[in-house]
Amino acid sequence: MNRLLGKRALVTAAGQGIGRASALAMAREGAEVWATDVDEAALPSLLAEWEAESGTARATGTDGSVTLALQPDKGRIVARRLDVLDPEAVRAAARELPAPQVLFNCAGHVHHGTILDCDEEAWDFSVRLNMTAMYRMYRAFLPGMIANGGGSIVNMASVASTVIAAPNRFVYGATKAGVIGLTKAVAADFVGQGIRCNAICPGTVESPSLEQRMRRGGDYDAARAAFIGRQPMNRLGRPEEIAALVLYLASDESSYTTGTEHVIDGGWSNL
Repeated sequence: MNRLLGKRALVTAAGQGIGRASALAMAREGAEVWATDVDEAALPSLLAEWEAESGTARATGTDGSVTLALQPDKGRIVARRLDVLDPEAVRAAARELPAPQVLFNCAGHVHHGTILDCDEEAWDFSVRLNMTAMYRMYRAFLPGMIANGGGSIVNMASVASTVIAAPNRFVYGATKAGVIGLTKAVAADFVGQGIRCNAICPGTVESPSLEQRMRRGGDYDAARAAFIGRQPMNRLGRPEEIAALVLYLASDESSYTTGTEHVIDGGWSNL
């Protein structure tokens, strides 16, 4: 317990799925977690869950953020809207928020299809959200992290990247391969300044966004069976399982680890 006590963590896409599970996991380990999401409506339920779990006190900041704190020496969650596609919003957040010791870049988008299904609009959106947004977060928050003596950056990649090729994941796989490249470049450039940077490469994980994709095709049961069928463990991953890896990479337990991609896919890439 308290593996992140005294540390500040900034999480993007914290309203659901892996981002949400990671924000809660970090708070349980003593971190002050700035939980951000473009969907402001997704954040109150995160706060309510933490409030119910820990019996917290609620306070609203002048900037509209909502803070839930347990005790001065325990974790807390601060919720704030952040659109990582908005350059000025990202810069403003870096000016207004204290520099984090942990940055988890979780925001992303899954496009379904081959190159022939990916027009320029779909390509541009995937590149902007999966890669350019991460570039902006680096540019905005890395200087403060360095000035504070360093920290850990965790990036959301995917097993569909340089690890394996997945059908109908053309631009998704290309951009997630780019995330691994960004990770290694930042790790190499700033290792001497106390910055660690690692990527996680999940397989298929239960999440609201996955549920939406499975229902979109019209035959939910067939879509779910197909996702499970490609998993050697015959099940999908859980957000909490990915959050446990995020927590490890955020903590000092991984202090000798940087520039790596960590596969957590239930054996999918081992076939």
